[in-house]
Amino acid sequence: MSEEQKELGFIGLLKSFPRPFWVASAMELFERWAWYGLFAVLALYLTGSTDEGALGFNHIQKGEIMSYVTFILYLLPIITGAIADKIGYRLSLIIAYAILGTGYYFMGEVTSYTAVFLVFLWVAVGAAMFKPIASAIVTKSTDKRNSSFGFGVFYMMVNIGGFFGPLFSAKLRDHYGWKIVFIMAATSIAINMILVLFVFKEPNREKTTESLGQSISRSFKNIVEALSDMKLTLLLLIMIGFWLMFNQLFYTLPTFIEDWVNTKPLGEFLDKAAFIPQWFADFFKNKEGGVNPEMIVNLDAFFIVVFQMIISTIILKWKPISAMMSGILIAIIGIALSFYTNNVFYTIFGIFIFAIGEMTSNPKFSDYIAKISPKGKEALYMGTYFLPIAFANLLTKWITGDLYEKFADKVSLLENLLSQKGIQLPKVGTPLSKEAFIEKLHTLKAINVEEVLKFIPPEDQIKDWKPVVKQIKEYAKNHGVENLSLSGEFSKNDLIHKAADALNMTPDQLTQYLWDTYHPSQIWYIIAGIGLITIVGLVIYDRVIAARTKKELSI
Repeated sequence: MSEEQKELGFIGLLKSFPRPFWVASAMELFERWAWYGLFAVLALYLTGSTDEGALGFNHIQKGEIMSYVTFILYLLPIITGAIADKIGYRLSLIIAYAILGTGYYFMGEVTSYTAVFLVFLWVAVGAAMFKPIASAIVTKSTDKRNSSFGFGVFYMMVNIGGFFGPLFSAKLRDHYGWKIVFIMAATSIAINMILVLFVFKEPNREKTTESLGQSISRSFKNIVEALSDMKLTLLLLIMIGFWLMFNQLFYTLPTFIEDWVNTKPLGEFLDKAAFIPQWFADFFKNKEGGVNPEMIVNLDAFFIVVFQMIISTIILKWKPISAMMSGILIAIIGIALSFYTNNVFYTIFGIFIFAIGEMTSNPKFSDYIAKISPKGKEALYMGTYFLPIAFANLLTKWITGDLYEKFADKVSLLENLLSQKGIQLPKVGTPLSKEAFIEKLHTLKAINVEEVLKFIPPEDQIKDWKPVVKQIKEYAKNHGVENLSLSGEFSKNDLIHKAADALNMTPDQLTQYLWDTYHPSQIWYIIAGIGLITIVGLVIYDRVIAARTKKELSI
C-alpha cells in the first residue's frame, strides 16, 4: 500500500468508494456469472447428444458458432464504448441487459444452427455493450488513493462470478436439463436490470458535443494511430498465439473430457477422502458418479483466485517479456498434460500448471503495453488489448472445429471404425422409425412405456418427433421423472451403445479401444506447437524490437 492507502486503512478504503463503484462491481459479478455459466458449457451443449437435450451439432458447426461470434464480441467495444459515452451509462446498461436477458433465454429455446448462431450473436451484442461500461464506471469512481485497491476488488468480482457461474450450471443442468442453464443466465441479468433501474446512479462523465458517428470514427482513428507503432502491432500479432492456445481451455477441453476422460475415479476419490465432507463430494459429482467437464475446467478460475497474489508477488520484479515467455512455456506444459492422457487426475494437474502460466504471462502483457505506451497515450494503447483476443477467437474455429473433428471427435472416429469393420448403423441425426423409437422407449426404465405409447401417432402421420417427445417428457415430469433422456433421432449416445453392442464391448471398453487405436490426444501437438511459435516470436521480438527501447523504458 502507498502512504495514502495506509492512512485510509482497509475499512477506510472500503468506505472511500461511492455507490456507483459497488453497483458496477456487483453488476460485473452477475454478468460474468451469466456469461461463464453459459460459455463454460456451450461447447458441450452444442455437440452433446440430443437425447439429453443438447443440440447434437458437429464440431465444425460448434467452432463456427463460438469462434465467429466471440470474434465479433471483442471487436464491438470499439463501437459500443463510443455509444455509451454518447447516450450515457445508465441507458446503455438498460439496453445491454435487455439484449442479454432476451438473448440468454431464447438461446435455450432455439435448436437450428442458424437460429442458435443468430441468437448467440444477439447475446454478444449485449455483452459488448456492457463490457466497456463497468470498467469505465470503476475508473470514474476511484482516485489516486484507492484505484489500485478498487480494481483489485473489481477483478475479484470478475473471478467470483466466473467461478460460481459454471459450478451452478454443472449442478443445475445435471438435475434439471439444459434449459435451466439459460434460465439461470437470464435470471442473473434480470438481477442486474433491477440494480441499474433502482440502485445505480450515473457517475459524472464528460458530455461530448460530437455526433455518434464522429465518436465511432474517432475510436477507429485511435486504434489506427496506436497500431501505426510497429513495436505494438508486432507484439499484438505475436500474442494471438497465446490467446489461441488459451481458448482451447473453454472451446476444446470440455468436449475432450466428455469424449475421452473417465471422471468416475475423481468422484470415487471425493467419496473416500476422509478430509472431504460428504455434502461437498455430492455437490461436485454428477448423477453417474463422475464429475461434469465444466466443473473440472472451472478449476482454472479456482486456482487463479487462490494463487494469483502469490504468483504476482513472485514475478513482481521480472521483466515483462521474460515473464510472458516463461508463462507461455509453463502454459504449454499445462495444456499438453491436459490433453495428453485420459486420466482425470493428470487433466486436473495440467489445468493447474496451465493456470500458473496464465497468471504469469497475462498480467505482464497488459503491463508491457502500458510501459511501451508514449506518455499521454496510455489509454490509446491499452485500447488495443482486446485485438489479439478477438483474432485468436476467429482462428480458434480451425482447431476446435476442423482439426478436432478430424483427429479427436469420438463420433467421427467411431464412424470410421465401423466403416472399416463393415458394420452399418444409422448416421447421427437420422430420424428414428416408429419401431426404433418404441424400442428406445423400452430402454427407459423410469417411465411406463405402455402408458406413453398413446402419445405416438400412426407411422404415416409422423412428420416430426419433437411434439411427441415433448408430450412424453411432460408426462414423465408429471410422474416425478425430471430430465428424461429421449429424442426422436439416432443420437450420439445411441451410436455409442449400438456400436458397443455390435463390437461386443461395453461403452467404456469401446472408448478405450478408440483411444488406443486413433490416439485423439495427438491434438495436443498442434496446440503446444502454437505456443512454441509464440515463444519464438517473443524471443525475436525481445532481441530485435524491444531491445531498442529497453534502456529508455527500463524494461
